[in-house]
Amino acid sequence: MLRSRRAAVLAGGVALTLALAGCAANQESAPQGGGGGNRPDIPAVTTLPVPANAANPAGNGQATCAPTTTLTYAGALTGSNAQLGVNIVNGVQLAINQHNQANANCQVQLKKLDTEGTPDRAPGVVTQVASDQNTLGVIGLPFSGESKATGAIFQQAGLAHLTPSATNPALTKNGWTTFFRALANDNVQGPAAAKFMTGKLGATKVCVIQDDSDYGTGLAKATNDALGPVAAGCQDKVTTGQKDFAAVVSKVVAAAPQVVFYAGYYAEGAPLDQQLSNRGFTGVFLGPDGVKDAEFIKLAGDASSNAFFTCPCTPGELVPQFADAYKGVSGGSAPGTYSLEGYDSTTILLKAIDSGAKDRAAVLNYVKNYSGAGYSKEFKWDATGELAATKVFGYKVDNGQIVPIGEIG
Repeated sequence: MLRSRRAAVLAGGVALTLALAGCAANQESAPQGGGGGNRPDIPAVTTLPVPANAANPAGNGQATCAPTTTLTYAGALTGSNAQLGVNIVNGVQLAINQHNQANANCQVQLKKLDTEGTPDRAPGVVTQVASDQNTLGVIGLPFSGESKATGAIFQQAGLAHLTPSATNPALTKNGWTTFFRALANDNVQGPAAAKFMTGKLGATKVCVIQDDSDYGTGLAKATNDALGPVAAGCQDKVTTGQKDFAAVVSKVVAAAPQVVFYAGYYAEGAPLDQQLSNRGFTGVFLGPDGVKDAEFIKLAGDASSNAFFTCPCTPGELVPQFADAYKGVSGGSAPGTYSLEGYDSTTILLKAIDSGAKDRAAVLNYVKNYSGAGYSKEFKWDATGELAATKVFGYKVDNGQIVPIGEIG
């Protein structure tokens, strides 16, 4: 996420039933743009059933492997949207810890390399990863732009890489056989967001604002295609690193939409929402997965109370056995966006190693043929690296916290 960012896939052969408790659409008041109205009261969900057969990184405790066996996280650890990468790497670390604690004869090493989330820096980092023959699999890259810039390097190295978060649909159109998306792409998220806006949020006019990243442009297109005339009259663009949104805000306030949909990341989404609020916009601010992070609330302040989010990510905070253990590697913080996808992706690579895979070719073959339940979803990929079935979830800001409201697509 940053100038480049992600893609992937929320799969769905698994029975994760999330009820959007009561609250029928005809009982919700549509938000008003520019001059009044309240955010619809959509209740939070508090439980998430997990399959009894969800893969556990500990395995059976009987694994053996060479002491040099390594998995690598490559992605943002610093930069303006770094928290999205930190959420993932914490899930990765937890899976590695649980595996190694249970398997005395297979102590898998974890390397963490920082791409800063940019397509400029990522190729050098991935070249370094590819040259390390001890690395048998990679979790990353988080953002779509950096994934686009590095896919050919992974392909040439025959190195399987599972992205927990890169969602640009074009990433699986490059002929790569080493790329696997662990969530839905934006051709799924965009229509789900459009349905949520015109359905649950009751919007008849939407302003779509996009950033200049591969992620933002792809998601904006998918969302606009699904919205049709609802958003036809209100479009605008911002740039990575932009701080002053006065021109965009003026355009939005004049258009008076019920919802602003921002296709981008929280670093720009937060000040945009704040400046909209300061100018009197009282409709809903809807952000996608790149905005859905506690950093958005921190940066936007009180303005964030108008926000909802869409995300092809499963709410890990509702999986007690994961959420409790996660706090041990995150300094006490709850799971964030894509923490659970990072955990499940790592678990699959660990299962490949535990099965006896000793080189990249064997790990890649294992992942290609993998089929099984994780804590977040069912994992089974097609030949392009897309999951067979996917879901999108909704979230909202409630008393300064991001809480899930259930499945929206």
